[in-house]
Amino acid sequence: MNIAPEVNDFTAFIQQYFGLLGTEDLNTIRHYFREEKLSKNEFFTKSDQVCNRLSMVKSGILRIYALSDGKEITQWLSVADTFITEAVGFFFNQPNRWNIQAFTEVELLTITKTDYHKLCKEFPKWNEIEKQFIIKCFMMMEDRIFSHLSMTAEERYNRYFEHHKELFTQIPLQYIASVLGMTPETFSRIRKRQAEKS
Repeated sequence: MNIAPEVNDFTAFIQQYFGLLGTEDLNTIRHYFREEKLSKNEFFTKSDQVCNRLSMVKSGILRIYALSDGKEITQWLSVADTFITEAVGFFFNQPNRWNIQAFTEVELLTITKTDYHKLCKEFPKWNEIEKQFIIKCFMMMEDRIFSHLSMTAEERYNRYFEHHKELFTQIPLQYIASVLGMTPETFSRIRKRQAEKS
């Protein structure tokens, strides 16, 4: 049975992304989110489906990937304290481009698309929160594009390692190589050089 998330967890998560909100506002938002668990390898959503929920990751790792010419391309790895959805499906009601799959057991705080629309009507301030969320998404996209255009492969590796060091021992390294836009061979060479320096 789904239950409302704990106040402290939810409050910290929301305020981390959107700043301070009053208790009444937080209670209104919290009412629409439910706890959800995914087993390892279970899909959050698949390509060609239409994603019907937006979630906050409490724990675990999800992989966002697509198939191209028979090969899997990992676009992102979502970890605790991040949002997860397939934006084209959730916001524009179009078939997903990406698969989102639990790499480990995952705990989520989830709002369905139906409840999301109800929240927008009941709580007009959510429209501003949504705008901030979309702005953060665009900022992240721009940051990734900038890094791919302006940074060397080794600089991208070092930056990702600095922010996600724990992933390097938790998942296959070819997934990280794909996120960074490099071949596994290039990734391995850089990793070896970094190990020799330390």
